[in-house]
Amino acid sequence: MSQFDDFDPFEAASAPPVPLSQRAMGRDPRPISRAQPAQRAAVEELDGPVLLLAGAGTGKTRALTTRIAHLLTLGKARPNQILAVTFTNKAAREMRERIGRLVGEAVEGMPWLGTFHSVSVRILRRHAELIGNADLHLKPSFTILDTDDQIRLLKQLIAAENIDEKRWPARMLAGLIDGWKNRALTPPRVPKSDAMAFDGYGVKLYQAYQDRLLTLNAVDFGDLLMHCVTLFQAHPDLLRQWQDRFRYILVDEYQDTNTAQYLWLRLLAQSHHNICVVGDDDQSIYGWRGAEVGNILRFETDFPGATVIRLEQNYRSTAHILAAASTLIKANQGRLGKTLWTEAEGGERVRLIGHWDSEAEARWIGEEIEAFQGGHRAAMGRRSLNDIAILVRASHQMRAFEDRFMTIGLPYRVIGGPRFYERQEIRDAMAYFRLAVSPDDDLAFERIVNLPKRGLGDKAVQTIQRRSRDRRLPLLFGAAAVVSEGIMGGKGGAALRQFAENMGRWHADAIDSTANHVALAERILDRSGYTAMWQNDKSPDAPGRLDNLKELVKALEEFENLQGFLEHVSLVMDTDKQEAAEQVSIMTLHGAKGLEYPIVFLPGWEDGLFPSQRSVDRSGNRGLEEERRLAYVGITRAEELATISFAGNRRMYGQWQSSLPSRFIDELPEDHVDVLTPPVFTAAATVLRPSISRNRVSMTAPQRPMSIIPPVGSGCSKTASIMRPPSASR
Repeated sequence: MSQFDDFDPFEAASAPPVPLSQRAMGRDPRPISRAQPAQRAAVEELDGPVLLLAGAGTGKTRALTTRIAHLLTLGKARPNQILAVTFTNKAAREMRERIGRLVGEAVEGMPWLGTFHSVSVRILRRHAELIGNADLHLKPSFTILDTDDQIRLLKQLIAAENIDEKRWPARMLAGLIDGWKNRALTPPRVPKSDAMAFDGYGVKLYQAYQDRLLTLNAVDFGDLLMHCVTLFQAHPDLLRQWQDRFRYILVDEYQDTNTAQYLWLRLLAQSHHNICVVGDDDQSIYGWRGAEVGNILRFETDFPGATVIRLEQNYRSTAHILAAASTLIKANQGRLGKTLWTEAEGGERVRLIGHWDSEAEARWIGEEIEAFQGGHRAAMGRRSLNDIAILVRASHQMRAFEDRFMTIGLPYRVIGGPRFYERQEIRDAMAYFRLAVSPDDDLAFERIVNLPKRGLGDKAVQTIQRRSRDRRLPLLFGAAAVVSEGIMGGKGGAALRQFAENMGRWHADAIDSTANHVALAERILDRSGYTAMWQNDKSPDAPGRLDNLKELVKALEEFENLQGFLEHVSLVMDTDKQEAAEQVSIMTLHGAKGLEYPIVFLPGWEDGLFPSQRSVDRSGNRGLEEERRLAYVGITRAEELATISFAGNRRMYGQWQSSLPSRFIDELPEDHVDVLTPPVFTAAATVLRPSISRNRVSMTAPQRPMSIIPPVGSGCSKTASIMRPPSASR
């Protein structure tokens, strides 16, 4: 808990008594009696378009919910005349609970408080018959396809066109279609510039997909908003009905809206113009999934005469943290501008430290956390592990911290995803390694025999299982028997034969004490087709999965052989099953949005990693500005202490590479930053030393590397494709 958690800017101390009539209706007008001027304006400026530009930690959710309560208290609208939308079910529940505490049971009469998708479903079910063509239309009982059903349907359509699904995977097409739907583009509206997408078949398959959905009386999530926009645009009388219904519209996290959501809102707000959007352009970090920061930047243009209210008083962080974040974000050109401030005094400066390599970074952070836990930082006192978070730019960075924490017995949790060794791609790769070491491992065989797809359905697997039982063989040997005896032929049989022969060769290498087990792991993932499977997958998380596989191969170098590595992972995972009461939180910067912790570590601030080279290459300056907004979000998660770190050397794609400090570091204000001295300074081992100047905080290269550290650029003489960045993810 921070020193600000108990502070409530809207709490009334000596408010006037509530009239009996309003008390009988469960309404309390007092919540705004002590609000600051900006907060009061945010609540009381009810009519016309309003933009609440709310910085991190300024109480935007409270302002939004109190505004709704104020509308109900004054009788400006009935509960069913208010449309309040947000992005997640969790946020919608929180809004409903907060409003309920303010206005009592009146919140139960607010049917239009929810996510964009949940509200769109309700609208669409009322007018489903207007979606379709002369021969077929949607029915109100339509179903909503999940991702697996969507992929299965797209695979059928791709096969019908005789397109090679290995070269042009269904997930790639699904991402393409989702992007079009995020822009509210029906097949006829897809621009000519996209005509050659998906080998020239993209638009045709999109139309076939939409036709097939109609036949199935189904929609996907992208359809929910796109169909509503289409309805409103094609039926002005229908749009007018919904405009008249919603007298007041309120939107949370407006900076995260995509084009379809923007059009949906703008169409509904054109009648009364009573739209209030709450957001922070400096926290727009989801451009990769369709969010358009331009939506909030041009709000005043879209709604002439709009009132802009800036919420700039922060109730979360210290002045040093706010100054560091505010100065950093000023380097962005595309922003509306605001400056966070706080009445709180004191606090520590943002700490900055450089390390020789990423392993040293993980060791140092682990030691710092143990010091906080033991109360060895006098200024901070003893801190619970629950007060501490590590925020990384990419999920593959977590591996170094997880390994270190498991080694020293420091309890941790991964927020927003599984732990490193529990991730799908890591479990798959480990199953390959397990089967190579132990051909008797039937569980590993069952997991990977058809991964990637080898044309082996359930019937083929059952055939292998029966043959194995009959001859009392492990499944791998049963599979070899099935193909050698001609029980299974065709493409599936050929693929199974290749799989069994490969596993035999890899087993021989795994038990050969002279073999390079790291190179073997690379070879297994490469020649099995598993790496290529993720390289061909065009889903947003595929590049991260490939990075995780590279981290896994990197981890093998610390062990003598594959078996030793597998034993290590099994033991540490087994001893770590008991969840501790206190745990350090590890998560990505994207996953940290909306959360806060007293102590935050921000590792890996190196150019190429953060800002992400992939993001900059893909989107240029726009991508760089989004990366800077992500840095702003990271710093402002800290309540009391933020520590930024970087490494002079980091292993990338299997080779040690020199890393330059992130360009964001030199954009921090020197007066609010403490540069810490790296912990190891001896005559025999020189590490990267901080070089401090007025405008530059960097690290000077060592005269001679420590002998235990591989020289920059060293690595395996022959590097398999698992260790190379796939062109599709650059």
